[in-house]
Amino acid sequence: MLLPRLLSTLLLALLLPAHAVAQDYPPPGACSGACYTRDPALIKRPTDGKYFRFTTRDRITIQTATNIRGPWTSVGSVLARRSIINLPGNDVLWAPDIARVGGVYFLFYSVSTLGSKTSAIGYATSSTMDPGTWTDRGAILTSSDSSPYNAIDPNLYHSADGREVHLNWGSYWQGIYTQPLTISGTSARLTPGTSPKNIAYLPEGNHAQEGAFVYQKNGFYWLFMSRGKAGQYGDNPAQFPVDQAYRVLVCRGTTPTGPFVGKLGKSCLDGGGTLVYASQGNIFAPGGQGVWQDDVLGDVLYYHYFNRNIGYNNYDERFGWNQVKWIDGWPVAV
Repeated sequence: MLLPRLLSTLLLALLLPAHAVAQDYPPPGACSGACYTRDPALIKRPTDGKYFRFTTRDRITIQTATNIRGPWTSVGSVLARRSIINLPGNDVLWAPDIARVGGVYFLFYSVSTLGSKTSAIGYATSSTMDPGTWTDRGAILTSSDSSPYNAIDPNLYHSADGREVHLNWGSYWQGIYTQPLTISGTSARLTPGTSPKNIAYLPEGNHAQEGAFVYQKNGFYWLFMSRGKAGQYGDNPAQFPVDQAYRVLVCRGTTPTGPFVGKLGKSCLDGGGTLVYASQGNIFAPGGQGVWQDDVLGDVLYYHYFNRNIGYNNYDERFGWNQVKWIDGWPVAV
């Protein structure tokens, strides 16, 4: 009887839609209140313990809460008007990243339009992160049709002592890049005399990889990335293959600029990477991630995802988060 039951189980797995096959990923942590987010950037203000979450929408929406679980409240936007960067898309800004350097909050953002390499990464600064306190500083990096990279999806890596500061960026095309950054007061610029360095590339297809985030832990530097399609899943998104949708991978290196490799030793410049979080059940296409070292929860992986019970349209993305444990030296969402 064992063989017939095994064959029946295999047949059922083939007939079920891809998202119905269980995966070994935990559900996201709880979220209440304003749980819409896309490409979230998370930080906690040390003066009062308030969480700030920044998201793609308008001129970068600001959401706050006193607990990572919520209730979250939308309190305004980083910029009151469109960015001073004079490019198409400067009124709906994308993919923010937030960091505190020398007592100043730096918010990096993307200016672009869908499918275009005419893009820029800009930044704004604030001493508190509250709405109305941000100053738009303009572009720090641009790209065009002749560039090997697309200047979107910024991520600022900075060491605890402030001696190493790097800007990471890139989406599709020739992949993800990094370059040293010099910060002085409220000013940031790519360090003179340095050049962009390619640190991750997906050779196959249309090179669907983006959203770099570099995190230091246990003597290594961890390059988290989103791979796959982030949206526009066709007329029947419920049947879209989960192995082609957004998912979170990681590579590690011994310096913040690589070289980075996956757990099996494959280079991140040759499509290497180890899965950290992917679709399962009603959780679909998680990505746009970052990692936050929380004073209560420890290491936290945060991201956006679609809940199949809610929908797959713009502004359906939800805020997801999980604690991270380091098992056999590698990050595992729990």
